[in-house]
Amino acid sequence: MKKLLLIALILYAGNATASSLPNCSSTSVRWHNCFGTYIFSKDSDWAGDKYVGEWKDGKQHGQGTYTFGENSDWAGDTYVGEYKDGKMHEQGTYTFASGDKYVGEFKDNKQHGQGTYTYANGDKYVGEWRDNKTHGQGAFTWADGSTYVGEYKDGKMHEQGTYTYANGDTYVGEFKDDKMHGQGTFTWADGATYVGELKENNMHGQGTYTYLNGVEERGYHMNNAYVPTICENMGLTKGSDPFGQCVVSLINEINEGD
Repeated sequence: MKKLLLIALILYAGNATASSLPNCSSTSVRWHNCFGTYIFSKDSDWAGDKYVGEWKDGKQHGQGTYTFGENSDWAGDTYVGEYKDGKMHEQGTYTFASGDKYVGEFKDNKQHGQGTYTYANGDKYVGEWRDNKTHGQGAFTWADGSTYVGEYKDGKMHEQGTYTYANGDTYVGEFKDDKMHGQGTFTWADGATYVGELKENNMHGQGTYTYLNGVEERGYHMNNAYVPTICENMGLTKGSDPFGQCVVSLINEINEGD
């Protein structure tokens, strides 16, 4: 985890975890293949932090528990799990002072691989991680019952996924930077549907909106509004030259913005 500087060394009298290694010697300058406790001294950069576990070549290596002290940026957090060459690595459990908890794989002190993050507010993510961010396939469940199952990139919903709202609405399609973006199908709980292009959570581009009575608005949409309807709301008469020019102008604006 961190290079040890100016530490207070205390021999751990009894192996609290089931380690097969002998206790580390209080007279040894470098602990190796042993089980011991380090409490960082008041004049170190990690004053008050504590590690209890296995050591190799003077570094945390194997099973161990790290508790962050009150002076740390992560005060109150704890990690229980595996270490490799002084860093959290492979399987472990990280509990935050806030009540959040991550259980899963680590690499070089970061959440990396498969893992489950449970938030204190009831939200939960199960899936892949890379460098402390959700990345790859995963499933997020919000406390209100909403869910997302699909792909993530750098901590955000990205590419293909399915988002189901607590009220029963459902979106299946493409995402970009946590927003519905690209081709997709949105189905409202009342049965209405939209199939087509979306941009930043809005119906935008070519698509078809189908009402409950079967009536369809087929063609271009702009920021959730049907293009012909936009022009009609401007007072233009459907079928007139100004109306046609309005429709063409808005379609060009949509295409130029893609």
